[in-house]
Amino acid sequence: MQGKLYIVATPIGNLADMTMRAIDILQQVDLIAAEDTRHTGPLLKHFKISTHCIAYHDHNEKEQTALLIEKLKAGQSIALVSDAGTPLISDPGYSLVHTAIENHISVVPVPGSCAFVTALAASGLPTDRFYFAGFLVSKATARVKQLQEMSGMTCTLIFYESKHRIIDSLQSMADVFGSERYCVIGRELTKKFESFYYGPLVDIIQTLQKSSESLKGEFVVLIQGKNKIEADDVLPEARRIFTILNADLPPKQAAKLAAEITGEKKNKLYKASL
Repeated sequence: MQGKLYIVATPIGNLADMTMRAIDILQQVDLIAAEDTRHTGPLLKHFKISTHCIAYHDHNEKEQTALLIEKLKAGQSIALVSDAGTPLISDPGYSLVHTAIENHISVVPVPGSCAFVTALAASGLPTDRFYFAGFLVSKATARVKQLQEMSGMTCTLIFYESKHRIIDSLQSMADVFGSERYCVIGRELTKKFESFYYGPLVDIIQTLQKSSESLKGEFVVLIQGKNKIEADDVLPEARRIFTILNADLPPKQAAKLAAEITGEKKNKLYKASL
């Protein structure tokens, strides 16, 4: 009999958010694979969990995946945990889960805390459609390019950010989305100094810059999606000419010609056609 791989969510701050099922699973499995054993150790001690714990992180993922898969095949059950929240959500674990499924090993999710879901629920932004982008890249040029690819999205956009890059990332968002785009930030969620900030990007940036305390901790950034009417706002004459051309030409070619005739953006016309 093969063992089972449990994907166990842990608290993102407040230990009272630990579920009874998560405690039971961590007590019963043969092994816990943790992103950082030094971080997980106090959590296990708090709940009197004595199960052996080994490190599983970005720098040893390949080697440890092979080791853990062999243990699972041998019948051991393993729990995967990250430093906080749900494993694999901007945390290690994809390789292990993917390989386990390829080897027909049972993967059991044990739900619990997740920072971006927690922030979204309290944001007041639309929750029916959202796009979770995780952490943006650190280099400014590449970060702007990433954001430009999302600039036309009408759903709520969600990002993670650290204290070291929060201002730079917000400034890039203001440059791409516009300084008046509505933003919500959740800082240090479920912890003692949990804070929410609401308002246009330009105001949020100014508020955070006023106090060094507000720049500490971990951040979830939520951006209101582009206004649907604005996203679909193609010049009527450009749309008319595109429609005529598209009757005889492929959409991309029709969009290119219509853009040259009217001055409308080619990509905007093409997206409207889709």
